[in-house]
Amino acid sequence: MSQLRTRRPLVVTGDDDLLDDLLRLAAAGGTEVDVATDPAAARGRYAAAPLVVLGLDQAPACVRARLPKRTGVVVVARADQATDPWEHAEALGATHVALLPAAQTWLVERFAGSQHTTAPAPVVAVLGGRGGAGASVLAAGLAVTAANAGQRVLLVDADPLGGGLDLVLGWEDDNGVRWPELTATSGHLDAGALVSALPGRGDLAVLSFDRRELPEAPPAAMTAVLDAGRHARDLVVVDLPRHLDPAAVVALQAADQGLLVVPAEVRAATAAAKVAAAAAVHCAHLRVVVRGPSPGRLGAEEIAQSLHLPLAGALRPEVGLPATVESGLAPTDTGRGPLAVLCRRLVTELREPAAVAA
Repeated sequence: MSQLRTRRPLVVTGDDDLLDDLLRLAAAGGTEVDVATDPAAARGRYAAAPLVVLGLDQAPACVRARLPKRTGVVVVARADQATDPWEHAEALGATHVALLPAAQTWLVERFAGSQHTTAPAPVVAVLGGRGGAGASVLAAGLAVTAANAGQRVLLVDADPLGGGLDLVLGWEDDNGVRWPELTATSGHLDAGALVSALPGRGDLAVLSFDRRELPEAPPAAMTAVLDAGRHARDLVVVDLPRHLDPAAVVALQAADQGLLVVPAEVRAATAAAKVAAAAAVHCAHLRVVVRGPSPGRLGAEEIAQSLHLPLAGALRPEVGLPATVESGLAPTDTGRGPLAVLCRRLVTELREPAAVAA
């Protein structure tokens, strides 16, 4: 697998002539950019990009799509356009409007300067190849392991039918905000205030579903939460459902890498192939974690090859793990056992991308 992708400025426009101009200015600033032609294509990268350069042609659509307010947004228009660009800039929270051609030099400097901002925290999405694969336990284990290593971690529950990640951690009685309180969120969230409002212990905070009725998280709320997590934490871990709802798609598109948990069984691998196909559309860096035991002696490499995905690791059976979770102790909290060993390696790879095999 290649290294985690570098965060690049995002250019959003469907105007080919404007796009040519912006690509030229970005090149003059020594910067490669990501390009989206409309809000739907932009959503997964919008919050994480160090700079968003938004053509006036797409500004009204971005307002209607309720993309979250964030810093570092520039609306670009031509000086002879009749529409007032500030009307849409204010609705999007943009602090600058650049009128071409007068603002060309300024835009070159903005593109060049975007490479020197602090990189947002990486996002890891975990999902199961079939029901009961153990994705939630792996997601919780990664978060606990990273927090115990001194990283500030946000664990996000994106599975509305999973019963609540607070249960996996043993935190169901802890006070704090859950998803039902955030369903109306569509704009910028104060990152520090969000983390402080969530259930948390030490360097780990969790945003969980609970036992109240809530069909799914709104995509705009997921975007805002991930944006806040990237800027307030060192790592964001998201537990995804197998059936990708719109909020899960947003999280998967924003992820630096995805981990697909697959039991070492023929039926599980067959089911996981469908999940992998759906997930790969939204996440370029998807790897497999194979969980034993294997009744048919299938090897982890065989499972990964059958899915045409790189192998992230094999998880040996851990007899006492279900009882540990049932007793209210968070996965990997003791630092012992196969899950803890795997999680330490995966967390190290996230901190040092070069450690990930090509």
